[in-house]
Amino acid sequence: MAKLLLEDGKVFDGKLIGAKTKVFGEVVFNTSMTGYQEVLTDPSYAGQIITFTYPEIGNYGCNKSDYESSDCFASGIIIRNYSPLVSNYRSEESLDSFLKSHNMTGIYGLDTRALTRYIRDHGAMRAVICNDDEFEAAKEELKKFPTMAGRDLASEVSCKQAYKAEQK
Repeated sequence: MAKLLLEDGKVFDGKLIGAKTKVFGEVVFNTSMTGYQEVLTDPSYAGQIITFTYPEIGNYGCNKSDYESSDCFASGIIIRNYSPLVSNYRSEESLDSFLKSHNMTGIYGLDTRALTRYIRDHGAMRAVICNDDEFEAAKEELKKFPTMAGRDLASEVSCKQAYKAEQK
């Protein structure tokens, strides 16, 4: 079992997906019905744990063509129902495999609609996803985790040197 802990003390229980590591970030929500791989690789989500409001995530898998950038920038992922069955002909790997290959942690099996309403009413806030056995330590670490205010995310997500985009 795993937990999502918000900075105000609200806790949601679920199960881990992807890398089995503790992850911190700002919890936000995304209402897209498709495009979870594109969202995870979008630099504008740097430092954020994304709650997908669409209830079924993972069913079409991931592939090399759907990257928005060269890497994943989101800190983590929150989903209601994880589909381990991949059914898209373009799929090259499952969402779980994709997350593991990018050392990204997620949590599933929690009520994302309730979480989204909570975020809407209380505002985006810092959070941690962790195993149950890491919970007490994670509570203390979360208090020290920096907020998004004042972070220079552009320098964190920008490429280090210019390159020429080639049309294929």
